[in-house]
Amino acid sequence: MRPARTSRLISVVPKCPLCHAARPRSVESGDGKGYFACRVCHLIYLTPSRRLSAADERARYELHNNDRGDPNYVLFLRRLADPLVERLRPGARGLDFGCGPTPVLSEMLAAAGFPCAAYDPFFAPDETLLDKRYDFITCSEVVEHAHDPARMFATLRRMLAPGGMLGVMTMFYPGEDAFADWWYRRDPTHVCFYAEATMRWIGEWHGWKAEFPRPNVTLFSVAARP
Repeated sequence: MRPARTSRLISVVPKCPLCHAARPRSVESGDGKGYFACRVCHLIYLTPSRRLSAADERARYELHNNDRGDPNYVLFLRRLADPLVERLRPGARGLDFGCGPTPVLSEMLAAAGFPCAAYDPFFAPDETLLDKRYDFITCSEVVEHAHDPARMFATLRRMLAPGGMLGVMTMFYPGEDAFADWWYRRDPTHVCFYAEATMRWIGEWHGWKAEFPRPNVTLFSVAARP
């Protein structure tokens, strides 16, 4: 008589949502949430089963205090806006992708002479804006929320005109040994975490030149047509 089989819980390790590589490393967080580090693109990501629902995610965003009258918030956005403006050609037109409930960054860029539309899947969901091409696109505190960063960056690439620029601001993670105590990962809407090496991988994958003019800021340049 054959012995009864013992049932085992088989956990599926999720592939990297950016480069789709398998066999990531587990990253210790101390709270059992389940984070993984990609060996290829160096993204750290939260296991999909621990992400918030869309409703809970939106409720969290509504607590953000993105006040155009707050000088500290404006100063924070200038970390991305200033080096981008220095590199834009006159008359460039752009899109702030993931503007949040208040489109402060797009207003700042427009005031600097660069008209900028604003899109957000929760607060400004005009999908027609995603069918256009832009001389520049900004993503301030956006990419860490992406459930499918591969698709998001492919969408951004499609919208960028030749010679265009993509400006991304997100906090780069510390060493994996310090990840558990890192305050930035504790926001439940933050599901993907990037390093400078991750941004370099993104640039190489999409054929963009990456530069890092300020801490936690990446500017990608798209080649112009010959």
